[in-house]
Amino acid sequence: MHAATDATARRPIRALPDLLVNQIAAGEVVERPASVVKELVENAIDAGASRVTVELESGGIELIRVSDDGRGIPAAELPLALAPHATSKIERADDLDQIGTLGFRGEALASIASVARVTIRSRTAEQDGAAEVHAEGAEAGPVQPAAGPVGTSVTVRNLFFNTPARRKFLRTPQTEQGRSLDAVRDLAMAHPAVAFTARVDGRVVLDLPPGQSARERALAILGPELGPQLLEASADSFDDARGLALWGLVGLPAIARATNQAQHVFLNGRCIRDKTVQHAIKEAYRGLIEPGRHPTAVLMLEMNPGAVDVNVHPAKVEVRFRDPSLVHSAVLRAVRDALRGADLTPTAGQASRGFEARAILPASASPGGPAGGAGPGEGVTGATASRFGGFVDYFRREVPERAQGDISYEAIRAAASGPAPPAPIEPAMTGPHAAPEEGSSAGGASMPVALPAQRILQVHNSYLVTQDEHGVVIVDQHALHERVMFEQLMARIREAPLESQRLLTPAVVPASERQLEKLAEFAPLLARIGVEAEAIGPRALAVHAFPTFLFSRGVDPVELLTELFERAEADGFAPGSEAALHEVLDMMACKAAVKAGDRLSEGELAELLRLREEVDRSSNCPHGRPTTVRLTIRELEKLFKRT
Repeated sequence: MHAATDATARRPIRALPDLLVNQIAAGEVVERPASVVKELVENAIDAGASRVTVELESGGIELIRVSDDGRGIPAAELPLALAPHATSKIERADDLDQIGTLGFRGEALASIASVARVTIRSRTAEQDGAAEVHAEGAEAGPVQPAAGPVGTSVTVRNLFFNTPARRKFLRTPQTEQGRSLDAVRDLAMAHPAVAFTARVDGRVVLDLPPGQSARERALAILGPELGPQLLEASADSFDDARGLALWGLVGLPAIARATNQAQHVFLNGRCIRDKTVQHAIKEAYRGLIEPGRHPTAVLMLEMNPGAVDVNVHPAKVEVRFRDPSLVHSAVLRAVRDALRGADLTPTAGQASRGFEARAILPASASPGGPAGGAGPGEGVTGATASRFGGFVDYFRREVPERAQGDISYEAIRAAASGPAPPAPIEPAMTGPHAAPEEGSSAGGASMPVALPAQRILQVHNSYLVTQDEHGVVIVDQHALHERVMFEQLMARIREAPLESQRLLTPAVVPASERQLEKLAEFAPLLARIGVEAEAIGPRALAVHAFPTFLFSRGVDPVELLTELFERAEADGFAPGSEAALHEVLDMMACKAAVKAGDRLSEGELAELLRLREEVDRSSNCPHGRPTTVRLTIRELEKLFKRT
């Protein structure tokens, strides 16, 4: 009773002590040692450093030291560096709309000092010697002379020493060490012109030289062996006020991972997590990887700072775009173009072992990677390499001849409203498994083709075996035909609803009350695919019309509609969404395609392989499973011990 009274009794409003204010701010900025590492390394890059060294002890819990060779801090300004919201990076409110630095709010060092013991030693080029200042909690000592080179070194000891409740929530030193090194790698990937060294308990675990290209730096961190598995993606619609420039590396579907940890997105040199970009990447790989898998990608975007708000998250890892549809369309188109122009057929080794892209480079591995084109900031040191426009200059100097074609702002803006329908082709399959007449497909895939005048072997009436210039090609006939029919249906339905045929006797489909309630929501989608259905009682619906090509291929309306409603309930997709359309067309293609065990004539075999060369994304079925696996000449030689 007394506790309740005390809790509800009115208390006077009072100003909080400075230490408590800073500790509250630290709760937003300083979550763990990795947060400290990120803030200090960003400060070093903003100071124009060409070399950054990070030292950790006990995973950063006992010691974090970040040293750089940047411009340094004048001795007279060292106390201000520890003061709350003191910064050299903004002066007026208008500056918040044009933030071109990684840090800008001036709260990081003050927040860190409130929960740790901090020493800052710094020297500018104009000073004869260095100066240092110590701080513990809210107390900062006097500035004292010290010895040291030009640049700044910040030492943070005993993190959360005065907030034991926060300290006990830290993970093991090994876990905290891993997260801190991840933060270093992310910033190193975004700034390839800057050299990075990381030491853990005195042992060097990361050593990246200065002046690397963006590709070299990415492969040094992801792993040099991924070089052949990564495709370059690019777009350029950048001008002074709008648009964006994009360069990146996107992985083949074969190296998709179980998590999205291998996706690295950078905006104006800042590592970000953004749902708009992640969704665009996912959409670009739709139908190329299995559900639940995530592509490998490194994307570097540059925009006018006024087109993005970076001040929406305490740790500055989330941003808000002024025109998210523009960003989504540009990323989607750039990644799709990169995938469309590549041979996505996995080798037998990749398909059998489920190859996983590495998110980080082990400490024992040596940095560096295959030579690549000059990257952002080549020949530029320090913060200049990551500044607004630096990457754009690189892109326009080095990339255009490799780009799929420049993407104008207007073209991307128009694409935001929806993709243009692909050019139709006429299928030519004959016999009992002929493709539907109304089908069409998108071309443009660039892949090795079967050598001429070669026989096609059908194995167990399920797999087709032929060859191309790289080795033996094995095709899953059902998966490939499913992809062909899916692309044909997608092209056809973008022009007009599918043709339907009325049934002499309505097909009765059992349905739950919940499914019948959603029938009205599904009506527009069903009309597009040529299905006419209505409820006929509390537990059933009647199908009066069915797509002509499904009817001709013996697909059961009851089975199709039952599966559609079950998937809708399980996956929770909206009936009017693009995902719902993909799901329905996928089901239709799967049920109408040739099955494993169906014997095909030589003409049908040849036509199926011909369509493989013409349809888009023929390397994977709409579910994301591979339609084709290649056994390379090198793999054959290994099997027969010829190498």
